[in-house]
Amino acid sequence: MKHQTFYSSGKLLLTGEYVVLDAALALAVPTKFGQSLIVEEIEEAKIIWKSFDEQKQVWFEAVFHFENNEISRQARKDSNIESQVSIDSEVSNRLIEILRAAQELNPEFLKDKKGYQITTLLEFPKNWGLGTSSTLINNIANWADVDAYQLLDKTFGGSGYDIACAKHDSAITYQLHNSEISRQARNDNSPLQNDSQVQGDRRTVNEVQFNPAFKEHLYFVHLNKKQNSRDGIAQYKKNNANIEMAISEIDQITKDIIACKTLDTFDLLMEKHEQIISKIIHLKPVKEVLFKDFNGSIKSLGAWGGDFVLVSSKTNPTDYFRHKGFDTILKFDEMVASIY
Repeated sequence: MKHQTFYSSGKLLLTGEYVVLDAALALAVPTKFGQSLIVEEIEEAKIIWKSFDEQKQVWFEAVFHFENNEISRQARKDSNIESQVSIDSEVSNRLIEILRAAQELNPEFLKDKKGYQITTLLEFPKNWGLGTSSTLINNIANWADVDAYQLLDKTFGGSGYDIACAKHDSAITYQLHNSEISRQARNDNSPLQNDSQVQGDRRTVNEVQFNPAFKEHLYFVHLNKKQNSRDGIAQYKKNNANIEMAISEIDQITKDIIACKTLDTFDLLMEKHEQIISKIIHLKPVKEVLFKDFNGSIKSLGAWGGDFVLVSSKTNPTDYFRHKGFDTILKFDEMVASIY
């Protein structure tokens, strides 16, 4: 029986949140936590789907049928809990959307009338915001032999940096090419160009070394909220007029953070980045809102208001955050995938 396994890394966007959509140079890192997709052929022309969380508990399962090359879901008869049915329906509809989009990109995908047992294995809690969707998209794209960025565009949308993280095992810079903002002059002499460059019509991805000498002072703290990045993007688009100067500043901050040698300089760069994004999205930085008395720097990652924040502290901040009710605290090396 044919058997395939696909794996994608989770993601964290360290710089360039929101403005990455408008061609800002962003720094992102793949995480040590990711998601696997295991594909096994079966005799019946259907897809039996089962998803496991990080506790190895089933959090979703469904059966999908093929008819005239169309995918549909078999109704469940074993559940009479309306909320569960609603959740299952939402996930099922999204999976059908992804599989149909993959078929559009590759008409040969799922055309052989074979059936499949699909198992997904998540290595992190779904509410962490490390890329439950992006790792799934990249894994399905690899299975279907289609371009993951195109599959993302047809389904969830977004900048695509999370797909780039799913494909790499080291830190990356990520930059979209936006026709409204001329970026080429600044990019031609960029010190970040290297042999790992992947350049297409829409984006440039570079592997970079990001292994700070002061990383023992860096932590990731979860804010106990799952932030919907699509909502954050929608809010940003309402407020992103006249931001070319801010984008130029974020570009330089990204480069300076990669080259940074000291914790004090890193803190200043984090704080400057927070102030720039704060002015664009009209939200206060997370430190002002939740941690005014903290002796160190704190930066939001991704959509503001939830998921993880990056914390810089000269002393271990675990007790401080636990006292505030935030118990998920990971050191830099516990979170970030590294090849160094």
